[in-house]
Amino acid sequence: MLSKFQNHIVSRFPFLAQKKLFLAVSGGIDSMVLLHLFRQLNYKIAVLHCNFQLRGLESFGDQEFIQNYCDQNNIKIFTTQFDTKAFAEDYKLSTQIAARELRYSWFYELLEEENFDYILTAHHADDNLETFIINLTRGTGLDGLTGIPEENDRIIRPLLPFSREEILKYAEENAVEWREDSSNASTKYLRNKIRHNLVPVLKEINPNFLDAFQKTQSYLQETKEMVDDASIIVYQQVAKEAGDDIHFDLNQLKKLPNYKSYLYQWLNEFGFSAWNDIYDLVEGQSGKQVLSGEFRLLKNRETLILSPFSGSSENDEYEINENDTEVNFPLKIKLSNVSHTTYDSNRVIFVDSEKIRFPLILRKWREGDIFQPFGMNGKSKKVSKLFKDEKLSLIEKEKTWILCSDDQIVWVVGIRQDERFKIENTTNKILKIELQ
Repeated sequence: MLSKFQNHIVSRFPFLAQKKLFLAVSGGIDSMVLLHLFRQLNYKIAVLHCNFQLRGLESFGDQEFIQNYCDQNNIKIFTTQFDTKAFAEDYKLSTQIAARELRYSWFYELLEEENFDYILTAHHADDNLETFIINLTRGTGLDGLTGIPEENDRIIRPLLPFSREEILKYAEENAVEWREDSSNASTKYLRNKIRHNLVPVLKEINPNFLDAFQKTQSYLQETKEMVDDASIIVYQQVAKEAGDDIHFDLNQLKKLPNYKSYLYQWLNEFGFSAWNDIYDLVEGQSGKQVLSGEFRLLKNRETLILSPFSGSSENDEYEINENDTEVNFPLKIKLSNVSHTTYDSNRVIFVDSEKIRFPLILRKWREGDIFQPFGMNGKSKKVSKLFKDEKLSLIEKEKTWILCSDDQIVWVVGIRQDERFKIENTTNKILKIELQ
């Protein structure tokens, strides 16, 4: 196995040579074999071990075992302990998900703090099969069926082509010591049920089942790459990026015979899960929307607009004081005294300095806001009616700011100035306010 492993590393991960590598070691047979293999190949390694405190004294026995092993072999080791159950309860997570969140968060912190390059884990072919079956039972797309990736950001899984049987044989032949996790024998967890009850049956039906499965995964991966390429090409025809937003042209989208598949490809990474609701948006009424944790998909006439979903409060207010010449948050605004006016853009207004009262207040618009639009001879109008006339989408409305003097609107920023603060023949001081 050592020769096969070395060839695999050289051909698949040549960039690991001369890099500083963290090996995630639990003390079980898989990670101890991974550690033994890399010791034989003389890579620059250090060990990471997480004590999740889930198995009482056994967890601390694992930590002591690995600490002693690293001390005896002059390997640098980093250890940490987590109150995993408390974390899971606090964040309403399963124990397994909580452990994963804690583990990888700590891994990435150490990468930066210790200036290491990659983290290597001991996932192998049987783990990949179990993950495939778990995803299959829950319902999944191509991403779930392609299993555990060999390389994901700075996480590398060099044992994925090797079976549990190969790893056990190597451990026995090379006298590799390891610790047995007592929880692996329990069928309380879904993965263990699959490992102990289902996989043996599949291997009994076909002794070469694992090899056949790996071929299938290879075909699925090739199919996924083809789908990804097609998705990019169609995206360029249908989508237009505008700042933080993405606009999908529904007229172009609906020409595709399988547009739902493309929407899934494009939106999956943004955390959406209510796919039927998303598909219904295509034929739904303008103004309807679907939310994920941090993003929103809005139907706006013949467009779907994907945008970050802001949790900022409409009650947030920001002061602009008399001596301020520039504001950088939440908008970038420049203020200056000028001697004449040039009306050439909605992004600039000129006001009579003697009509305003500082501090000016910058805030989001609110239902019921009324102002006197510039050029309408003092007639009042609801800001919401202005939005309707301008055909603004819900997202554009929510992004609109109002500049106020006392309780009066001076400017619907970037759209329309208020008549009450305009320059007149009697104006002595002109203030230019510019949205940059």
